[in-house]
Amino acid sequence: MKITFLGTGTSQGVPVIGCKCKVCISGNSQNKRLRSSLLIEVAGKTIVIDAGPDFRQQMLRANPEQLDAILLTHEHKDHIGGLDDIRPYNFKQGKAIDIYAEKRVCNTLKEHDFAYVFANKKYPGLPEMNLCEIKNSPFYIDNLKIIPIRGLHYKLPVLGFRIEEFTYITDMNYISEIELEKIKGSKVFVINALRESEHISHFILSEALAIIKKVAPQKAFLTHCSHEMPEISTLRQLLPKNIYPAFDELQLEI
Repeated sequence: MKITFLGTGTSQGVPVIGCKCKVCISGNSQNKRLRSSLLIEVAGKTIVIDAGPDFRQQMLRANPEQLDAILLTHEHKDHIGGLDDIRPYNFKQGKAIDIYAEKRVCNTLKEHDFAYVFANKKYPGLPEMNLCEIKNSPFYIDNLKIIPIRGLHYKLPVLGFRIEEFTYITDMNYISEIELEKIKGSKVFVINALRESEHISHFILSEALAIIKKVAPQKAFLTHCSHEMPEISTLRQLLPKNIYPAFDELQLEI
């Protein structure tokens, strides 16, 4: 399994428009974070988790030749805003792209953000999406088993995903002990850590570290980091052994 971090930033990205803080003006490219998204290449499949507004730029940078599926954690714009840019894969592969999401998220796509895609009279050249409704129970893409992980993003139910020995969650600030059991045994665990100070809808650094301790993976990576998190070289020094800050274009082999 090959993992590529397409983006590791928040809804605003890093740098934040107009901000002159130390992180935003840093010359270290690893402090430049597009909106959070992940590319997984496994068992002959190429899967993306979340397709935010930076999707086009991210896919041009990573340059995967195919796209088999997109898994959506939830319906916020920084996680779905780039779905129109699946069109080159539609044209190249000659078919719709499978989009896996909960019913609520599918309805948002159909009725609001991408209503034009699902209109009765289709405009030529629109993106083609095959919406696949999922619940908080395992599902398969061909023979590849995917285990959803339920959490809360303030009061909004969202999903993370486990694929084999890899688990990815983002945009959560609560996860139950029952759901944590699904993560245990992962070799690599990715979790959101927005900043150091308290936040209403995201895990902060101390909360993420506490969850990592419970899960006890071989390695853990922090994603969805804001410009309020320390500069990445400083952050590395603050983290315990085997816990690392993720950054855009980081690749892992599992």
